Amino acid sequence: MADIIRIYEQNPNLKEIDRVISVLKKGGLVIYPTDTVYALGCDITNIKALERVARIKGIKLEKSNFSFVCHDLSNLSDYVKQIDTSVFKILKRALPGAYTFILPGAKSLPNPFKKRKTVGIRVPDNNIILEIVKQLGNPVISTSIHDDDEILEYTTDPELILEKWHDLVDIVIDGGYGGNEASTIIDLSNEEPIIIREGKGSLEIF
Repeated sequence: MADIIRIYEQNPNLKEIDRVISVLKKGGLVIYPTDTVYALGCDITNIKALERVARIKGIKLEKSNFSFVCHDLSNLSDYVKQIDTSVFKILKRALPGAYTFILPGAKSLPNPFKKRKTVGIRVPDNNIILEIVKQLGNPVISTSIHDDDEILEYTTDPELILEKWHDLVDIVIDGGYGGNEASTIIDLSNEEPIIIREGKGSLEIF
C-alpha cells in the first residue's frame, strides 16, 4: 500500500523530501507532480526499479522512451552528447518549463539506455520534483500518469491517483491538483528543431 505525502510546492519540507529520496534509493516507485501532469518515476540508476516501471507500462525496458528529469543543465553531459551553442541557448531559454527536449544520447547513459540514440530531458518548473532530484544527486525517470477516462486523459487529483495506483507504487506525493496538459516535446537531435507534440509549453519562445 502506497503512502501519500503532502508537500507544498512553494516551500517543500526537506524532511518529507528526504523520506521520498530514501524510498527512491531503495528502488521504490514514486508518483510526483510536475509543471504539467503527474508522473511516475524512479531513480535512473536502479535497474530493478526501472524494470518495475516498464512492467507497469507494459513495455520492455530497453524499448522504453522514459524522459529524464534533471535539476538543471549542469550535468547534461552525463546523459547527452556535446550540443552546439544554439541548442544550448534554446534549453536555457525554455527551462525550467513545460518542455521535453529530445537530444542525442551520450555513451555514458545508464546501462538500460546504452543503445539509445536520443534521450528526452525534462527540467520541470516545479520545486517539489526539482528539490527531490537535486537532493538525490541524479535524475529520475518520468512517464505520465494516464487516466482510463475517455474525456480526461490525465488524473489531476492526488487522492484519486492514490486510489488507482496504491498497489503499484510506494509513494504518491500530494502536491495539489495537477494539470491535464502534457509537456511540449521538441526534437533537437537534428539540425532543425522538430515539434513532436504541442502541449503546455508555448512555441513562441522558438
